[in-house]
Amino acid sequence: MSPITHMLVGWVGLERLQLGRRDKAIVVLAGLTPDLDGLGIVIDFATRTFGLAETDYYQAFHRMYGHGLPAAILIAALAAALGTRRYRVACCAFVSVHLHFLCDLIGSRGTTSEDTWGIYYLAPFSTAYEVSWPGQWPLVGWQNMLVTVVLLSVALWRATNLGYSPLALISERADTVFVATLRKWRKQCSFQE
Repeated sequence: MSPITHMLVGWVGLERLQLGRRDKAIVVLAGLTPDLDGLGIVIDFATRTFGLAETDYYQAFHRMYGHGLPAAILIAALAAALGTRRYRVACCAFVSVHLHFLCDLIGSRGTTSEDTWGIYYLAPFSTAYEVSWPGQWPLVGWQNMLVTVVLLSVALWRATNLGYSPLALISERADTVFVATLRKWRKQCSFQE
């Protein structure tokens, strides 16, 4: 799934379990962290663009270093070290990483039904245990778009009710303006009914 969907999964699923803005941000970022093993795509693109010897770092490393139990433990430990309520942050970060794995297992197939991505759960130490699902949705399929729209709708609905949105992770001031605008629109829509 896309990074936006991964972010929304972490926000909708786990942000209410965190008390402070910092801990919310750490848990949401933990759910995005597994995809750092896919940054080889930047080098692959650069080598092709500049006519250098081709590399294939994305295919070689994506889902090999960030998408397994060792990475989940490391990310949770790092989250705990950075968090305010360490135990809670560590547990939620561990869950957030696993939600990322689940999303990838469900919705990151390529263009053909044979082009599925599995997760080597013990990687990089072992590739003996692969988790996969033959019914995987296409990465750009309608299912992933629907999941994203539903999660975004929940996040916006909660923003009007709770008074904050994921934008609060970046700027409290911008979030205040954003939520006020959402509430204004919601109020205007309710008067028109």
